[in-house]
Amino acid sequence: MLRRSKLPTHVGKCLQFFFKVPCFTFCSVGDVKDCGDVLMNEDELESENEWEKLLKPFDLEELRRSSIRISPVQLCKLLQLPLDVATSVEIFERAAMQKGYCHTFDVYYVLIDKLGVAGEFKVIDRLLEQMKGEGVVFRESLFLLIMKSYGRAGFPGQATRLLLDMKVVYFCEPSFRSYNVVLDILVTGNCPKVASNVFYDMLSKGISPTVYTFGVVMKALCMVNEVDSACSLLRDMTKHGCVPSSVIYQTLIHALSKSNNVNEALRLLEEMFLMGCAPDVQTFNDVIHGLCKVGRIQEAAKLVDRMLLRDFAPDDVTYGVLMQGLCRMGRVDEARALLNKVPSPNIVLFNTLINGYVMRGRLDEAEAVLYQDMLKVGCQPDVFTFNIFIHGLCKKGYLHSARALVNEMAAKGCEPNVITYTTLIDGFCKEGQLEEASTVLNEMLAKGLCLNAVGYNCLISASCKDGNVEKALTLFSEMWSRGCKPDIFTCNSLIFGLCKENRMEEALGLYRDMLLEGVIANTVTYNTLIHAFLSRGSIQEALKLLNEMLFRGCPLEKITYNGLIKGLCRAGAIEKAMALFEEMMRKGLPADNISCNILINGFCRSGKVNEALEFLRDVIHRGVTPDIVTYNTLINGLCKMGRTWEALNLFEKLQVEGMFPDAITYNTLISSYCKEGMADDALLLLYRGVEKGFIPTDVTWYILVNNLFKGSMNYV
Repeated sequence: MLRRSKLPTHVGKCLQFFFKVPCFTFCSVGDVKDCGDVLMNEDELESENEWEKLLKPFDLEELRRSSIRISPVQLCKLLQLPLDVATSVEIFERAAMQKGYCHTFDVYYVLIDKLGVAGEFKVIDRLLEQMKGEGVVFRESLFLLIMKSYGRAGFPGQATRLLLDMKVVYFCEPSFRSYNVVLDILVTGNCPKVASNVFYDMLSKGISPTVYTFGVVMKALCMVNEVDSACSLLRDMTKHGCVPSSVIYQTLIHALSKSNNVNEALRLLEEMFLMGCAPDVQTFNDVIHGLCKVGRIQEAAKLVDRMLLRDFAPDDVTYGVLMQGLCRMGRVDEARALLNKVPSPNIVLFNTLINGYVMRGRLDEAEAVLYQDMLKVGCQPDVFTFNIFIHGLCKKGYLHSARALVNEMAAKGCEPNVITYTTLIDGFCKEGQLEEASTVLNEMLAKGLCLNAVGYNCLISASCKDGNVEKALTLFSEMWSRGCKPDIFTCNSLIFGLCKENRMEEALGLYRDMLLEGVIANTVTYNTLIHAFLSRGSIQEALKLLNEMLFRGCPLEKITYNGLIKGLCRAGAIEKAMALFEEMMRKGLPADNISCNILINGFCRSGKVNEALEFLRDVIHRGVTPDIVTYNTLINGLCKMGRTWEALNLFEKLQVEGMFPDAITYNTLISSYCKEGMADDALLLLYRGVEKGFIPTDVTWYILVNNLFKGSMNYV
């Protein structure tokens, strides 16, 4: 419903004058001015001007009571007044009821403009149908107006629909202007995929795009990471008589740098200069950032020099990006040298350098930057500076120093924030000092700061690792009550804690609840649950979760396969384990020592040593290099089968391959010799091992003493 607003009533000359002014009927569907020029003489023009003066103050109530005739020109003036939509529509409809009167295009245009601003799109649709019924010739300007209104209201789909209806429904041929408006609305409304479709529709209809058209479409393609397609359009511009502008080059260079295609970005930068398009500082910054991201710091530094040669002044972003790149590569001293060249360094640049030193564990040098450089130029540390130092101290394990720095912050008038306390809590949690972490939490809450999801995750994870699942569950409930929504890290920590405590029903219940709350399970979630079920021998439950994992589009990782293979081997299902191993290989996950050792151990435990040896030969052909665990497993399997001589051959082979036997290798063979009553051979093997650097363990001596004692008892 359209609502009317009450306007003040002005009693005076307005109504009287309406009766004096001669009015004319305008039935033309063309421009109002054309008719006015023919019909109006000088007196009438003078009267019209006087009528316009009396529009303010405007007396709505008098107009409603009067029988004055309103011309289209006068109606346009009335509709342009700051009247509400309902009143404007009422005046529009009253004018239409005049005998012999027809609304002109200009009248519709003014009213639709007002309706578009108010978002009354249903009324606009009705007026378009009315115009069509009255035979009013549509002009593109009207559709441009409506499309822009749809764009402002956030309805890019409606704007696109109107563009498609222009010719088919309203017999108005859209030009490049209509397409440009819709393309701009689609990009602004985050509908880049539709924008490219509209562009190709434009080309198919033979409408020549402009430079602006290409710029918008390239931006749309870059938004959906179709940068190559955007670059190919650059070559197509000349076919349509368009010359690339600076904006187009800047759009492409930004996207290319962002997608790490720095070589192409550099080429386009050179092309910009050749085409006479001047890049701005932001364009240089994009390329410098791209070079730094891929570790090409030297080239980034040379580009800064080129900027200076071409009279481009690097800004704080330029220096900041280059310094960050140097720090990321560990070249922090070079970043400091660069900072010394900056005319007016700011707090952000100092923090970047300090963070670079802290990340490398060079806290003393970070402190030197603060006191020797930063404070000297009158730049005071802010909360970010302190947070960087606190993070570095916690990382080094200097928790009490970090705690002291928090107190120092407050003393210097820099209030700690949520990140400050969260960093400190995380540090104490990682060191297992949960009581200290709780003290920091209470201090934080006393200052009116609320713990965020990161802070809760630190406490919940630490509690679960400490075996205090009940406390973790209490914190979990507290999160909800404080309006802090748990994320996947929260749920994974709790599931791990519950599985560790063998509370599988609760772990599964939490998994189901998190899915209902919209938290998406990841590989860590499934691996934790699957491994927990496998360790308890619940293979069917583990396989159910595996199927659910695949159904939800969560990719299987090597750790998942290895866990399942191990579980199946424990259950004696070697054939199923082998099938899973082959599936893993087919999916492009290369076999490693862990997978192979699990299966070899499975074969040996089942007494299938020959199959284990055959499997080893197969995986060696596939590129897997056996390790000492592989050989120890096979030697143990052969010894258990009484095939000690074959085990000894394998023992010799591993040494030929440059591998060193460990305590398990020697203990296995010595034990096998002793069991077969070959004590002399066992002692000989021990002596040879000691000569090669083997240090006997307690287990070694136990095997020898125990077996020698048994032998002496048997002799007695």
